[in-house]
Amino acid sequence: MQWLLALWSHDSKDLQAKYHGGVQSSSSRAVALLAVVTILGHRALGQVPQFQLRDTAGGIHTPTEWHTHKAVVLFFVTTDCPVGNSYVPELNRIRETYSGRGVLMLGVQADVTVKDAEVAKYAADFRYSFPLLLDPRQVLVKLTGATVTPQAAVLSPEGKQLYLGRIDNRVADFGKARPEATERDLRDALDAVLAGKPVLRPVTKSIGCAINRVK
Repeated sequence: MQWLLALWSHDSKDLQAKYHGGVQSSSSRAVALLAVVTILGHRALGQVPQFQLRDTAGGIHTPTEWHTHKAVVLFFVTTDCPVGNSYVPELNRIRETYSGRGVLMLGVQADVTVKDAEVAKYAADFRYSFPLLLDPRQVLVKLTGATVTPQAAVLSPEGKQLYLGRIDNRVADFGKARPEATERDLRDALDAVLAGKPVLRPVTKSIGCAINRVK
C-alpha cells in the first residue's frame, strides 16, 4: 500500500492541484484516483494503453507495432533543447546497431505547443533516421513518466518499463560535458534486455530540459 501512496503522490500532482484550495467532493476524489490507478496499472502490469500516433513523415504508429520487436526505445525530445539535439547522432548510431537485433527506435516530440510542420522540419534538419512521433496528448510521456529531454525509456513488447534515464554520461551537468562518454547506460540496458537479464540500473538521472505536462 505504501508504494501505491508514494506513486499517487508523484503522479497526481496535477490532479490534486486542480482541486487545491477547496474541499474535494467524493466524486472529484474518485475521478482523480481512477486516473492515477489507470496510469499505475499500465506501468506495473506492462499494459500499453491504446494509441494511434502519427510521425513527421505521415506514418501511423500503434501498440501493435511493438509486438513484432524484442524491445522498444522511446527517445523523448523537444525541438529547442540543445542537450537533446546533441544526442540525435548517437541515437541514430544506436538505432543502426540494434535495429537488426529486434529493437524498435521511436522518437517522441514532448512539447505539444510546437506546430507539426516545425517538428517535421526539425526532424529533417537533424537527420533523424527513425520515426519522430507527434504525441499531442502526451500518451507516451505519461506511460513512461518521462520528465526531461533528452530521456530514453526501454520497454518490453508488452509495455513493461525496463529502463528510464539518460543515454550516457557525456553530459555531466548544464555546461559540463565530457569529450566522450564513459558510461553508456542506454546501450547497457539494451544489451541486458536482449540477453534476457535484468537491467542493473533501471533508472538514471537525466540532464536536460523539463517536459511541460499537458493539464
